[in-house]
Amino acid sequence: MTTLDCARPVTGGVDTHLDVNVAAALDPIGGLLGVGQFPTTSRGHALLLDWLSGFGPVARVGVEGTGSYGAGLARFLRNSGVEVVEVDRPNRQSRRRTGKSDPADSVEAARAALSGRAQGAGKTRDGNVEAMRALVVAKRSARSSKIQTLNQIRHLSFTASEELRERLKGVSRQELAAEAARLRPRAGSDAVTFATKTAISMLGRRVLALDAEKERLDTLLAKLVKETAPSLLAVFGVGVDTAATLLVTAGDNPGRIRSEPAWAHLCGVSPIQASSGKVTRYRLDRGGDRQANSALWRIVITRMGADPRTQIYVERRLKEGRSKGEIIRVLKRYVAREVYRYLPR
Repeated sequence: MTTLDCARPVTGGVDTHLDVNVAAALDPIGGLLGVGQFPTTSRGHALLLDWLSGFGPVARVGVEGTGSYGAGLARFLRNSGVEVVEVDRPNRQSRRRTGKSDPADSVEAARAALSGRAQGAGKTRDGNVEAMRALVVAKRSARSSKIQTLNQIRHLSFTASEELRERLKGVSRQELAAEAARLRPRAGSDAVTFATKTAISMLGRRVLALDAEKERLDTLLAKLVKETAPSLLAVFGVGVDTAATLLVTAGDNPGRIRSEPAWAHLCGVSPIQASSGKVTRYRLDRGGDRQANSALWRIVITRMGADPRTQIYVERRLKEGRSKGEIIRVLKRYVAREVYRYLPR
């Protein structure tokens, strides 16, 4: 390799996995310099960067899956002063021509970064928002587990003995877990009754424990949201859960979102142009971050029920012939524009 070759900037691409990362290096005109495989460890990340640097100064690296398997590598490269570009997925047309393989995916990731087709910065995942993401994962799990457990209590009570069935019949969903936890099975009673009471009592205590977990998680989330974006909580219809969801979508480095339309597109509320010839039309965007889209939907529904300005707007649009679904989609776009102003910079 000549001195002139070493001076050429190199663009890297990485196809990330659980145990190994497959990397490719391209020269400034897209020529393939090499493909290598490295373990997903701290030493493996260092070896990958050294390997890329062996071809010349590293201009940027396109990393697939910076929010999952590629999070550690992206963090290492960023801390080493290398520009990291987030690559969503390999180009489908290229896959049809060349097939699917890890080396091909890494080359395609590098070409996406080199051409500018992929230019979004990955999330840094190193601040309060990453802490929120971890807590939100635990809270969603607790919520779904609680719903499942309450359903199991109710279903067991349907087939229980008449005495047990009557005791739990008519108990509200809010009081069901506490009532179930108060059951005291007697070992000398009928085997089926004893087993059913034991199961229902354990399930009731499980729900109470999940409620305590959720309360603890709510406290931690509220503290983080207030520290990170206190003004976001002042927006009508935005609570701690909704704010945390939107902040997780934006990331710890929301500056990577270049504009308000880019934010709307990320949330899946920006209509996509589908025009052809003399026909000008837009279609619904079914992409984007679905959790953020759901958060915007909850804000809109809250405003439709309690905000006089939104209610007047909805009534006017209904008289114009708009459907309720269309109105909600328009309002989600408006809310995305409003929320964008309160994201931390």
